[in-house]
Amino acid sequence: MTDPIADFLTRLRNGSKAKLAECIMPHSNLKEGIAAILKTEGYVSDHTNGVDEQGHKTLVVKLKYVDDAPAITGIKRVSTPGRRLYYSYSDVPRVLNGLGIAIISTSKGLMKDQDCRRNKAGGELLCNVW
Repeated sequence: MTDPIADFLTRLRNGSKAKLAECIMPHSNLKEGIAAILKTEGYVSDHTNGVDEQGHKTLVVKLKYVDDAPAITGIKRVSTPGRRLYYSYSDVPRVLNGLGIAIISTSKGLMKDQDCRRNKAGGELLCNVW
């Protein structure tokens, strides 16, 4: 797999459109950090760690629905392995004029766009969620 973050986001997008209760994917600390930000922002209900049949660690994300509509309207990978996009804290783009969030990998850890501006930390823009 060339881009595990894009795979993670695609599984969330497809699972929410198919109205699944939860999505199961291979575990990584970066994916767990993204899931934690999505949980604090109210896009997913919960995330836990699990183990599959072969004994590999998995990440189980419970999807959230509001009035039978997915909480995640859209989720898009911005920085790719072939084209990394880095922004300083003052240049971080707003997602839908502040209605969505951008998740950024900084030297201080994963942050959403508002926290980057507040803490004056720039980094790689991973994805946009709305």
